[in-house]
Amino acid sequence: MLFKKFFLTVLGFVISSLMIDKVSAQISDPSPIAFPTPKNVANMLFYLQRDPNTNTLIYALNLAEDGSIKSDNPVSIYWVRYGEDGAKKALGYIQKKFAYGLITREITKDKFELRFVSHKALPLYLTKVDQKYIVMVTANSKNIRINRLFVRIVGGSFWLPNVRYALIEGTDMATGKPVTEKITVK
Repeated sequence: MLFKKFFLTVLGFVISSLMIDKVSAQISDPSPIAFPTPKNVANMLFYLQRDPNTNTLIYALNLAEDGSIKSDNPVSIYWVRYGEDGAKKALGYIQKKFAYGLITREITKDKFELRFVSHKALPLYLTKVDQKYIVMVTANSKNIRINRLFVRIVGGSFWLPNVRYALIEGTDMATGKPVTEKITVK
């Protein structure tokens, strides 16, 4: 139960709408870690990074051999372990079932609702735009194509981390401009 509470806390702040603020160019209390940007990742939709290390979760489009989307499991999730020479590793059972996994629901042939298993309050949408699949979320009345999610953790414990803030980084679908929304803990 404590393990589930830990992951509910971490991911809940990433995707909840507790308090989303427009982020200025300068973020106070930035992470001291230099996070790599995943490169040349086939079918990547977005990625998630968090303190205390550079290991990165990749959320990628899950395609069948014929190139069609696997409607029963449209998103493949795995680690890129930058701390281990960039090794690709599957999520563990607990990570998949209580933290980073997704619940998916097909809405139409090319649109799916996605919700993190650890926090179901805010839906993400996998949808086809200009013949390409993207993941979108609505925050502050903006439709945002998600590129990166980041959780800033300072101290606390494995079971109860001290989450300072989380960021949703992406593209404003209306303007085409980069946008970052900050979720703060109050």
